[in-house]
Amino acid sequence: MTQNHTRRAFLEAAALLTVAARARANGAAESAGLAPRVAKIKLSCNLYSFNAPLRSGAMSLEQVIDFCAELGFDAVDPTGYYFPGYPEPPADAYVNAVKRRVFSSGLDVSGTGVRNDFTVPDGAKRAADVAHVKRWVEVAAKLGAPVLRVFDGRAEAAGPTREQRIGWVADCFRECAAHGERHGVVIAYQNHDELLKTADEVLALRERVASDWFGLNVDVGSLRTGDPYEEIARLAPFACTWQVKERLYRRGQEEKTDVRRVFAILREAGYRGYAPIETLGAGDPREKVRRFLDEVRSALA
Repeated sequence: MTQNHTRRAFLEAAALLTVAARARANGAAESAGLAPRVAKIKLSCNLYSFNAPLRSGAMSLEQVIDFCAELGFDAVDPTGYYFPGYPEPPADAYVNAVKRRVFSSGLDVSGTGVRNDFTVPDGAKRAADVAHVKRWVEVAAKLGAPVLRVFDGRAEAAGPTREQRIGWVADCFRECAAHGERHGVVIAYQNHDELLKTADEVLALRERVASDWFGLNVDVGSLRTGDPYEEIARLAPFACTWQVKERLYRRGQEEKTDVRRVFAILREAGYRGYAPIETLGAGDPREKVRRFLDEVRSALA
């Protein structure tokens, strides 16, 4: 009985937080003479879905873009790994060619991303990764991507305390966000079940960074310690982009994503923007993406 009461109290509190966040956003809009936020969701494809054929050369980035256009996506999110020469930035001529390919296919670029680790004890290595993110902020700006997805880090080395690592991550994100502001690109932190694992931890980091150019890329498949839908609902009011995956985890146990429920949360939060979808694992990504897109469209209908 006590356990049920505690759980009910938690759910009520979480719901109130979401409502309060939405009310604050709507109140700010009204005071500025604007209408309250009404959800507007556009579908993008996170091209990590095609990781295997892109890495092997079985498909080119251009072929994947064309395929996504055929399926009727609104946008694509090409991770930096798939540009020639990564981690070095690609030549401007190549960036411009990709940008034109996307535009001529009737698509937008909803974002791009890189791999970084801001949890390593070596300050020089953290600084090198900050420089890496800054270089790709500039690539994102040239590409027309509004956000650059980044991580906290794997926290693999022994020694530093958790609080020390969180401090390093916050400092690095703050510096990257300042660079993002100069180039018009939001730094989108992707929770990835690495250093930070819960909605509480992610929201605390957001408050600590305290920049309008730092936002959340809510990865629904990487909230693994509790009820994922409760966690997603807590993060939704602060999302600037998403990764909606086929599978998620409830207290560490994998299960199929209830996409109807996920998109109901986005709508309840008044989310306006791109919702990139992503498929993982074995199988032909063309068939998997097509099938998952149909499922998502049905959920949004």
